Amino acid sequence: MTDSLSHTVISGTGVFTPPNVITNEELVGAFNAFADDFNHKNSDAIARGDVSALQKSTCDFIEKASGIKQRYVMIKEGILDTHRMMPIIPRRADTELSITAEMGIAAAREALDRAGKKPEEIDLVIYGASTSERPWPAVAVEIQAALGCTGYAFDMTVACSTATFALSTAMDALMSGTATCALVVNPEYTSPQINFRDRDSHFIFGDVATACILEKEETATGKHVFRVLDRRLQTHFSNNIRTNSSFLTKAEPDITFQRFYEQDQYFIQQGRKVFKELLPLICNLVDNQLAGAKIDIRDIRRMWLHQANINMNLFVARHLLGRDAQFDEAPIVLDQYANTASAGSIIAFHKYHDDLASGDKGIICSFGAGYSIGSLIVEKV
Repeated sequence: MTDSLSHTVISGTGVFTPPNVITNEELVGAFNAFADDFNHKNSDAIARGDVSALQKSTCDFIEKASGIKQRYVMIKEGILDTHRMMPIIPRRADTELSITAEMGIAAAREALDRAGKKPEEIDLVIYGASTSERPWPAVAVEIQAALGCTGYAFDMTVACSTATFALSTAMDALMSGTATCALVVNPEYTSPQINFRDRDSHFIFGDVATACILEKEETATGKHVFRVLDRRLQTHFSNNIRTNSSFLTKAEPDITFQRFYEQDQYFIQQGRKVFKELLPLICNLVDNQLAGAKIDIRDIRRMWLHQANINMNLFVARHLLGRDAQFDEAPIVLDQYANTASAGSIIAFHKYHDDLASGDKGIICSFGAGYSIGSLIVEKV
């Protein structure tokens, strides 16, 4: 859908980077130790052909498959323990700030500072992320209360496209008059949903939180303000990126603790199918968006693409430009942050937009499970 959104702007952004780093070398070392132990304990069954031996992982495999070199995590303890391979996350009291609210608030404070806004000027808070630590009360309302924002708040998810979908939802509120200044936060606490015992996915995700302030152009006072020229949202159902973890799991017949270690309780994907099916949808959507907005790709100064996989980003950029993109044209942050679900394109936008000049245009594009695709064309004011 194309709107007349010339008066809706992103006036400030923020990123919270967790304190702990896990390198590929650390992750590979832990996984391979786990694989050796598994293969030893199951040697007889493996010899009979009843159980498949686990293949080892390598740093070369990870970097070639994804472009990832490291990732940030909120809690490192437990992840590299071959007897656990899951972060040890103490439960916080109900009276304490939740961990994702803490992440979101840290990113929000930077976004507020860059936009020159006070929390009490915010009358809409949207928590948009691929997962939430609880269904209710909404973490957005907790963030609203902790910051001292007014108005209303809610949580939403569209998997890895949630950030762009949440920005679009905030725009709707600004245009309708139900809000005057919105805060969109994307606390992506992904490490607890990773199966660190699975060679094909143990390296994919990292933790982070991002934030954006949206308001009408006439009220914006930030140093780096971006007018939204166009937005497109699209979804197509697919099971190729999925998790079956939910409150229903504990109600299954004959439930055991081991059930929670089964693969479908984590992020699972059919990577080759995703690559084959999703990429044409992304390229088609952005092609049509540019044509509908009457903007030539040569007028796009920068593309802040979803940071899931280096090969997907290179493919999309190459299709749009008709050649390989330079780093300056399509910056990559996933080598340091890994896949941060919906936050990836916002990290790239936050880190690589201060140098743009007035009138420069760019595309913020995310894509993921659903399938879902969200794309915004923006222009530096």
